[in-house]
Amino acid sequence: MNTPNLQQAFAATYRDARDKFLAAARAAGATIDTRVHPSARGAEGEALAVDTALLGPANAPSLVSVLAGTHGAEGFCGSGIQVGLLQDPSVRTALDRSGAALLLYHVVNPYGFSHLHRTNEDNIDLNRNFRDFAKPLSQNDAYAEVHGFMVPATWPPSPENEAKLAAYVAARGPAALQAAVSGGQCDYPEGLFFGGRSAAWSNTTLREVTRALGAARRRLVWLDVHTALGPWGHCEKILSGPNDPALIARARAWWGNDVTSFYDGSSTSAPLTGVNFEAAVEECPGVEYTGIALEYGTLPVMTVLGALRADAWLRQHPDASADVRAAIKRQVRDAFYGDTDEWRGQVYAQARAALFQAFNGVRA
Repeated sequence: MNTPNLQQAFAATYRDARDKFLAAARAAGATIDTRVHPSARGAEGEALAVDTALLGPANAPSLVSVLAGTHGAEGFCGSGIQVGLLQDPSVRTALDRSGAALLLYHVVNPYGFSHLHRTNEDNIDLNRNFRDFAKPLSQNDAYAEVHGFMVPATWPPSPENEAKLAAYVAARGPAALQAAVSGGQCDYPEGLFFGGRSAAWSNTTLREVTRALGAARRRLVWLDVHTALGPWGHCEKILSGPNDPALIARARAWWGNDVTSFYDGSSTSAPLTGVNFEAAVEECPGVEYTGIALEYGTLPVMTVLGALRADAWLRQHPDASADVRAAIKRQVRDAFYGDTDEWRGQVYAQARAALFQAFNGVRA
């Protein structure tokens, strides 16, 4: 039996990743749908698009969705996993046995993937953007306290800036800094983890696809691939859904008691709002929803935050030299993608196992 060549499945650029995904989807006989971004272009001037591949019966009672690239530069990991799944004969066998349909969503944030940002074309963190913008936006007072030194005026940061950051960490601890920054905020468009002030194109597109393909099912499963938290190559399975006891129990029955939750503090993730699972819950009412994020570790948290600080500075300084730009982009890529054969093998194996567990869950 053939197995996927992971060196070839993972790509070096968004354009390459998209080409690999579409070729693998066609070879697998998937139904492909493409939605091109109406205005933004890629780093090489290429078109940016959400491409989906649907396998299995069109009227299957269950839909299992695997999402890549919610945070753009994290798309290297999710895209490679998706291409591997399309090329893995055992995946199709398990899918057929489950009676479900499989949706591979490539990618939620094509702009960020192509331009090596975590955020989209408007500096929006899409995993903080799924909120009700008709209501007053909540304020993150903790972020307001750190914004001034988290997005420095110069790069590298001045000694004074670094001293403020070090003093905060010494007084509060790195976990407090992570919570303040990553919880999301809607007051500083140039800042970190900006949730936006209206629904982004990637938000409305994900909602449209999810509603069209999921609303008539009995069950919807959500596997959302992320990177940058936790030990190198390890997959933390984080509940991705409402704080509902039945959902949590089902997720742990399917994927194991090591499924964590930011609601109870067991996750490496800080508590979040505006997460993309809201698209599934809100667009598919009455459908049994079960979801987790597959969070793969790369570099230490403070190193990742350093890359995000550098990129936030760069977006405010388009006149930066080519050498500085290239160094920061490399820093961002390394923060979100473990570019080694060992890491690729680890992340693919754990994703494949989680997918098989999802297939077993919908069969039960």
